Amino acid sequence: MTESRSVTSSVEVAADPATAFRVFTEEVDCWWVQGPINFYDSSRAYATRIEPGVGGRIVEVYDPSNEDGLELARITAWEPGTRVAWRSSLDDVDIDVQFDESEGGTVVRVQARIPEDGADRGGTSWVRMTPVWFGDWFTKRDHAPREPLRLARLAIGIHYTKPATAARWLRDVFGLEPAGNIPDADTDDEHTWIEFHVGHCSLMVFARTGDVAENAPLTHTPWVFVDDLDAHYTHAKDSGARIVHDIWQHGARAYDAADLEGNRWTFAQASPLMR
Repeated sequence: MTESRSVTSSVEVAADPATAFRVFTEEVDCWWVQGPINFYDSSRAYATRIEPGVGGRIVEVYDPSNEDGLELARITAWEPGTRVAWRSSLDDVDIDVQFDESEGGTVVRVQARIPEDGADRGGTSWVRMTPVWFGDWFTKRDHAPREPLRLARLAIGIHYTKPATAARWLRDVFGLEPAGNIPDADTDDEHTWIEFHVGHCSLMVFARTGDVAENAPLTHTPWVFVDDLDAHYTHAKDSGARIVHDIWQHGARAYDAADLEGNRWTFAQASPLMR
């Protein structure tokens, strides 16, 4: 008898099971975060859809006029407020999502099963990302537009000798918002992807290769526009950031700081017109 492997995750949301089920299935395009690697073909994808009912598809939409695109999975169980399950069309992963009432609302439990000799080509991503993205969507959906984040055409990548350590530092000290999980430890895995979203822009953190010359000239400085510059300055300084230039004003109010590996950053007061 062939045994299967399984991976699980869970997240508690402040809603009853019926609401949690509806948001999970109907607002998937809002909570499934868009990004360069969050689709099978991000250069063509418009949206993600879950078609209701047994036999419905989970689709990566490439043609919004007819909702056609890449079939990711087929629904195998549809029990509103209780359970939804599907079988991947792209690999050997079966996903089962349970919605269990809890004291705080609903615990959403995601389980992926893969046959012993089966392949996982991304099907288990629902297990990894649901606690992060679905949970986060519930904290903001009451005051956020009910539409997916549309990323800008410009993104930036920064290289660090210890990317996971740097990412946690950027989150804790500079207050950048991760778009997914930050690895627990630094590894040599070249496929590790760490991404932040700053407004509608992506900032990616990569591993640095090669040596960095001492006293190398400054060649780039990311600018990040924040809602409250003074509060950001105080938090960054108190959290250990090295302030290169205190708050200055030349048109915009801004200050300059260095991160844990010496990269220079400029933080400026956001305009009320910025998205």
